[in-house]
Amino acid sequence: MHMAARSRYVRLAPREQVALLSRIVERCAGNERPSSVRPAAKGLASDAGPPVVVFDLDGTLLDNRPRTCAILHEIARRWQKRAPALAAKLSVVVPDGLPYHFTDALEQLGVTRPDLAEEASEFWRTRFFSDGDLVHDVEVPGARDLALACHEAGATVLYLTGRDLPSMGLGTFGSLRDLGFPIGVPGTELVLKPDPAIPDADFKRDIAGTLGRVGHVVAAFDNEPENCNVMLRLFSDADIVFVDTQHFSGAPPLDRHVHVVADLRRHHAP
Repeated sequence: MHMAARSRYVRLAPREQVALLSRIVERCAGNERPSSVRPAAKGLASDAGPPVVVFDLDGTLLDNRPRTCAILHEIARRWQKRAPALAAKLSVVVPDGLPYHFTDALEQLGVTRPDLAEEASEFWRTRFFSDGDLVHDVEVPGARDLALACHEAGATVLYLTGRDLPSMGLGTFGSLRDLGFPIGVPGTELVLKPDPAIPDADFKRDIAGTLGRVGHVVAAFDNEPENCNVMLRLFSDADIVFVDTQHFSGAPPLDRHVHVVADLRRHHAP
């Protein structure tokens, strides 16, 4: 769950990114049409209800790398006597350059002893997927401004995340509130997994087909190619945007009709 250092996707040029995101905000106000329209999926309504913009959280609106850094720093404090050299390395970790997988991050940091690697991984899993450490997350550049602009233009902002409700619901709400995202007011919804055991991709694939109950999806943002491809198949006239920050290493190819952006800034070049 960490930002990618190098991209293999063709991102929109800065000017094109600004134009795309500005057009999506205009669509929220009912003033613009999408950049392209594809055949609608069978059985799905293509134009019903108020505009809806769907945002994923981790890697899309929120950068969770500082969360992992905070956990690594805590592990370092626990290891000061047992493994002082490793503790020194972990204590100065910064977000940039962290691999996607935590096990790869440990290897990069020199944590190769099986017992220490397992201990660190278990500690990370317990803390990373819980309410308390979500306070360390920060916004992806431009994310708050874009979500607010879509909401103020008249769209329902729907946060669709692979986080689970029992362990991360309260922390997620509080994090979005504290970072200034629209939440807890009319025109916002937060949708989380009911059970942490459900794979993220399965949950999003199953729930995506029900989003028409909220309104007319005009745009969807995600950092996972598979999720973007699902949204593209379901919502023929929506702008589907892949936020090129981080994603699962075994992801399928991204559909060529999905827009690719580096971040979510719409007022100046990334």
